[in-house]
Amino acid sequence: MKIGVPIEIKNNENRVGMTPSGVFELTKRNHTVFIQKDAGYNSGFPDEDYIDAGATILNTIEEVYDVAEMIVKVKEPIEKEYALIKEGQVVFTYFHFASSEVLTKAMVDSKAVCIAYETVEDKDGSLPLLIPMSEVAGRMSIQQGAKYLEKPIMGRGILLGGIPGVPPAKVLILGAGIVGVQAARMASGLGANVFILDINMKALRHVSETMPNNVISEFSSEYNIRKHVKDSDLIIGGVLIKGAKAPKLITKDMLKDMRPGTVMVDVAVDQGGCFETTKPTTHQDPTYIIDDVVHYSVANMPGAVPYTSTMGLTNVTLPYVIKLADMGWEKACEKNKSLAKGLNVVNGKIVYKEIAEAFDLEFEKV
Repeated sequence: MKIGVPIEIKNNENRVGMTPSGVFELTKRNHTVFIQKDAGYNSGFPDEDYIDAGATILNTIEEVYDVAEMIVKVKEPIEKEYALIKEGQVVFTYFHFASSEVLTKAMVDSKAVCIAYETVEDKDGSLPLLIPMSEVAGRMSIQQGAKYLEKPIMGRGILLGGIPGVPPAKVLILGAGIVGVQAARMASGLGANVFILDINMKALRHVSETMPNNVISEFSSEYNIRKHVKDSDLIIGGVLIKGAKAPKLITKDMLKDMRPGTVMVDVAVDQGGCFETTKPTTHQDPTYIIDDVVHYSVANMPGAVPYTSTMGLTNVTLPYVIKLADMGWEKACEKNKSLAKGLNVVNGKIVYKEIAEAFDLEFEKV
């Protein structure tokens, strides 16, 4: 199979869809891999490493899309790429369709085969291709939140861990999944007082059993959320519903109850965000303020740490890339039910129910 890896052109997206190691594994199986010039540079992988691994370097993104039977990316195609995607071409990447009707309709019109990392699902319900980026984003949410609590950036001016004689910040985390647990681990390690809310009692028990004493688990309800936002310094949104829009757990009217300079980090922004006031931002312009509350909602947080993120992502995506290349998408999805769950749009049809429901579009079972 001919596999193409283009440069990511989303704002400040520095990750790359394949490492030289991945190229080596594919080329030794007699597949051909085309890498766009400098695609891996910002992740620490120069063209020479790809060439040594057996890749062919192409100068432009147009050349990569034109020659490839399968495109392996990191982030969803943006408008400039829509016209480059061909009928029948396999595109394997994060799509997060439920957050963008424009993207969904563009991929339907392209008649490509869109396989989304974020909906590939194992038998136990876990999302193996989302987990490493959720780990990165969860940890980064505290790193960024701590920074934006500083007064020069319009935060409350509070040090997350406090100092002797001065109490630490209070961190509220919505969701006890991968993002929430990683955020709690980072925040507690810095000495903050952490409250983590979820409706999944199994997840809350896990938190109580494994986290230090400065992490308190609590059942999530609107009443409890309204109670906690009044005195929280940093609020992390880490709620995920597979393939669907995130629920709006913090509404605009709650902002008036928060203290000026409170920071909200919405890690669920890729799925539409779990704060009503969320709108996607970029690493170039990451924050905005509503009612004196600082919002951070960068849609590709792991792109700021591209080496770690690329390595973590490609560790889990490569086995699926190999299956797709060796067998073709139809046979690979027939043989591997986890991969089949990643099928979102196929030959002009939406085949993932939650995406169709998000925009009241027609759904067809694959």
